[in-house]
Amino acid sequence: MTDSDFTVETAFHPPVSFARVAESERAPLRVGLVQHRWLADPDALRAQLSEGIRLAAEQGARAVFLPELTLSRYPADVRAGANPGADAEELLSGPTFSFAAQAAKDHDVVVHASLYQRAEAADGLGLNTAIMVSPDGELLGRTHKLHIPVTAGYYEDTYFRQGPAENAYPIHRPARLDSAAIGLPTCWDEWFPEVSRMYSLGGAEILVYPTAIGSEPSFPAFDTQPLWQHVIVGNGITAGTFMVVPNRFGDEGSVTFYGSSFISDPYGRILVQAPRDRAAVLVADLDLAQRADWLDLFPFNTTRRPDTYARLTAPVDAANPYGSES
Repeated sequence: MTDSDFTVETAFHPPVSFARVAESERAPLRVGLVQHRWLADPDALRAQLSEGIRLAAEQGARAVFLPELTLSRYPADVRAGANPGADAEELLSGPTFSFAAQAAKDHDVVVHASLYQRAEAADGLGLNTAIMVSPDGELLGRTHKLHIPVTAGYYEDTYFRQGPAENAYPIHRPARLDSAAIGLPTCWDEWFPEVSRMYSLGGAEILVYPTAIGSEPSFPAFDTQPLWQHVIVGNGITAGTFMVVPNRFGDEGSVTFYGSSFISDPYGRILVQAPRDRAAVLVADLDLAQRADWLDLFPFNTTRRPDTYARLTAPVDAANPYGSES
């Protein structure tokens, strides 16, 4: 088997919505994702991703979602040197947008990708940015990664600036995708319940988390894959959102990425999942009306107590990483 050989998994019949009281008038939205291994040859990498997009489009996917830093080797397994943003790319004229636009045109689908975006500033850092591009080459949406990991093997704080607080949780409603409400946070954002809640309060139906996650270099025997998946699925339950999570796989140095890409629904069901160690294409039909069904039965958004949450918006207390006693 070569790196361009994909296993294709589909889920074309959405499972029953247990809390439904009236038939939905919305047709299911068919989406796909591609799980891939980074290849040092840029042409081979693009060909691999394009093949995955083609396979998803052949299965009827109308949007195809790709992993974090789509065209790049994951850089943050080592600390960055001076001015790491010098290797970043321009948003609209760089290789990632160009690839996404061409693939979208070639396969007549919306293509989502992720890039290291240039952001000139004295700190030399760039932005980790997710984009969504139409077959006409239109930028349908972009979102900057908000939360930046700082641990061994994931020294992203030496490469990426935090996304700005202004318009931090944009929701994109492309007419081409029946105006489905889509949020595009990235990787480390997926661990934070505040993120999915904020998107949920804005009406998001689908959250897409381009991801690059794998082994822990400091603790090689510790497999975080089950925790990673549980947290994302759980956040989707409390937010009432579908979760689309494309990850990469393979050894890129000190980190071995564990694939396991998946799509889950608001009831916490895994609709389709990729293996840990193979290229994969996942395609699923999303019954978007399940969001309202579930949140009517379990109204998390309307029974909140924001008057008790002041501590959540207090400045980060780095001196007390496990919480203070006050």
